[in-house]
Amino acid sequence: MRSHEPRSTSSCAACKLLKRRCSPTCIFAPYFRSDEPKKFAKVHKVFGASNVSKILIEVPEEQREDTVNSLVYEAEARLRDPVYGCIGAIALLQRKMIELQHDLALARARLARYAANYSTGVAGTELDRLTMTGLVRDEAKNLLQHLHHIWG
Repeated sequence: MRSHEPRSTSSCAACKLLKRRCSPTCIFAPYFRSDEPKKFAKVHKVFGASNVSKILIEVPEEQREDTVNSLVYEAEARLRDPVYGCIGAIALLQRKMIELQHDLALARARLARYAANYSTGVAGTELDRLTMTGLVRDEAKNLLQHLHHIWG
């Protein structure tokens, strides 16, 4: 656990930003190291040092590191999207997932059509088989390109 790691003699990132002396019992020191000043700055800007301190005091020590990680994530999301925060990112991912599920259903339907045509003998010649294989390959390639475009 970070709180039991030896502390350096320098102030933690929180005390540096707040321009105060870092005490050996500083609630921030185990989680906001001096070499990560932006981490605390983001959390402080969104939540305020006093609120973060109160949260950390109320949380059991073994859960504090996870709590800080959550606060940092929330702060970064809120700074990126002040209105929706991480909910905006979740909504975007859900929309992308629905699009991908739709695209996958279309691709499966097309593949089933090709397979049905092939198995019923519609594509009985070697040329037809090669054409169908090419169509499936092209369809898979198009789907992969579309997925790459959506996911960026």
